[in-house]
Amino acid sequence: MTSLNGAVVLVTGANGGIGGHFVREALARGAAKIYATARSPREWDDERVVPLTLDVTDPASIRAAVEHASDVTVLINNAGSSPSTPGILSHTDEEIRANVETNFLGPLFLARAFAPALSAAGGNTAIIDIHSALSWYAVAGIYSATKAALWSATNSLRLELQPAGVQVVGVHVGYVDTAMAARAEGPKVDPADLVDQVFATLEAGGYEVLADDTSVQLRAGLSAPLEAVYPQLAAGR
Repeated sequence: MTSLNGAVVLVTGANGGIGGHFVREALARGAAKIYATARSPREWDDERVVPLTLDVTDPASIRAAVEHASDVTVLINNAGSSPSTPGILSHTDEEIRANVETNFLGPLFLARAFAPALSAAGGNTAIIDIHSALSWYAVAGIYSATKAALWSATNSLRLELQPAGVQVVGVHVGYVDTAMAARAEGPKVDPADLVDQVFATLEAGGYEVLADDTSVQLRAGLSAPLEAVYPQLAAGR
C-alpha cells in the first residue's frame, strides 16, 4: 500500500476537472508536495503545489519533468483527450495520432521515465493510470482503443514493478461530471467521489478501481460472448 501522507505527487492534466480534484484531495490527505502539470499550468493558492509545464506527447518535455521532479513518489497519469466523433472510420488521421500520443504513449513513456526513481525508493511509491469503462466497450473509436492499450500496459507495468515495491493502480470509470463529458447523456460520477475511491484503493493496497456500475458491468462482460456485449452483431445475422 502507498500512503499519501508525506507523499510527493505528480498529476498530469492538473488543470482539468478530475486533475484539480486529485491535487486538492492529495493535499487533504497530507501530501508534502504536488507537481500540478499541464501544457500551460495555472497558479495555485497553496505553496505545496508546484505548477510544472508538461506536454505528455513531447519526449523532451517528459525528460525535463523527470529531471525537475526527481523526488516524485506517486505518479498520476490523468491527462487524456477524445476525438470529435465516435467512429474509428470517421476520425481524421491527425485525431488518431493525437489520441494515441496523449492517451497511450504519453502515460506509458511517463511511467517508464519515472520507474527507476520509484523503484529505487524501496517501497511506498505508486503509479495511477486513468483508464475508462470504454477500455472494455469499443464504441468510442480510437478513444476506446487507446484506453484498452493503456489497460494492458498498466497490467504489464504492475507485474514488472511489483518486485521493486511500486504499486500500480488502474482506474476504470464511465462518464465523469466534467467539461469533457458535458454533452454525454446518462449517469455521471462526481469527480470528487472518483478521486476519493482512487486514493482509498491506493492507501488500502489495491490494484484496480471500478468506479461505477458501468465499469463493473463491462468488466464482467469480458467473459461473455461477443453477441451479448454487442447485440447488434446477433441482429445482423
